[in-house]
Amino acid sequence: MCVQESEEVSEEMENLDISKSDENIKIGSLQVEDELGNTQKENCEKNTSSSFSVIRNSFPMESISEDTTIADRKQILSNKFLPTLRSGEWSDIGGRLDMEDTHICIADLAKNFGQSILGEEEAVSFYGVFDGHGGKGAALFVRDFLPRIIVEDADFPLKLEKVVSKSFLETDAAFAKSCSADSDLSSGTTALTAMIFGRSLLVANAGDCRAVLSRGGLAIEMSKDHRPCCVSERTRVESLGGFVDDGYLNGQLGVTRALGDWHIKGLKEVEKGGPLSAEPELKLLTLTKEDEFLIIGSDGIWDVFRSQNAVDFARRRLQEHNNAKLCCKEVVDEAKKRGAIDNLTVVMVCFHSEPPPTIVFQRSRIRKCISAEGLQNLRSLLDG
Repeated sequence: MCVQESEEVSEEMENLDISKSDENIKIGSLQVEDELGNTQKENCEKNTSSSFSVIRNSFPMESISEDTTIADRKQILSNKFLPTLRSGEWSDIGGRLDMEDTHICIADLAKNFGQSILGEEEAVSFYGVFDGHGGKGAALFVRDFLPRIIVEDADFPLKLEKVVSKSFLETDAAFAKSCSADSDLSSGTTALTAMIFGRSLLVANAGDCRAVLSRGGLAIEMSKDHRPCCVSERTRVESLGGFVDDGYLNGQLGVTRALGDWHIKGLKEVEKGGPLSAEPELKLLTLTKEDEFLIIGSDGIWDVFRSQNAVDFARRRLQEHNNAKLCCKEVVDEAKKRGAIDNLTVVMVCFHSEPPPTIVFQRSRIRKCISAEGLQNLRSLLDG
């Protein structure tokens, strides 16, 4: 081999580096999609319409939805971000015999219940997913009762964190009274709610539903799965006299926080409490212009999607058609293709009217040099 001028060798090596770098980027994107061993093509139905009216919820009686677009926002200063909200939702029975998931989307919580917020111009929006077990009575009860209790609290919306925590417990106690009057309501449910007030996002979770925020394409988990395998939850359970047996709370339940389940002995007591808690964990975040959308899903979704994988999948779909409801349907359909067997529910809240921007990877401009001998060795390795 003739020894090339250092500039030519350097330029050739840079070209090799670039091609390998591009290949790595492609491989990396495939790895994200195929973390769970799925290799199916992405075949999506494109819909450029501003609303998606053809597709209907598989279980219309299991959801409460409104027009969740908040329009005519007031003029704000350029250095402040105020989200333009739009949402979508979809649910499917999956591989179960019964549908025990339900969900709710309310654009203006106070207005929905005939209340008014004095001195406040911003609406408080409310979104929730409730995953029932042992029947759907608890999930339906919490879906209907919880938002009303929140909005009717005297401290709403000024002390929102306090109000939400208290309302979860009050709703759980109210369901206990319903159970004593109606044995058919002896069931339980996990509950995850998201409330948006101006630039504030408040997520409250009791159970193993999950909320994931996309911030510039990066997945940020806004909730923690309350399962017996979680170290902090196991410690809490054991401190209250409970135990974990074969991955189940007291050998009976797969979650450590839930509303309902008053019929199961040893999990809850009206006066002393118990290892199964209805108190939610809260996470409050100030939204910025980098925040794109929030995904709320029942645990059946997260059985087959990792948080980042779900964000990547949803971003690509929104970039294609920018339809939140259609995107939710596609996430559910993809979960079924991946072998999900549980009930499946997804609620998505977008914070911009435009689709998420394409992420541009910046390529390094650092000059790379290699000797002629080193280049020949590299070529030999690449050629096998």
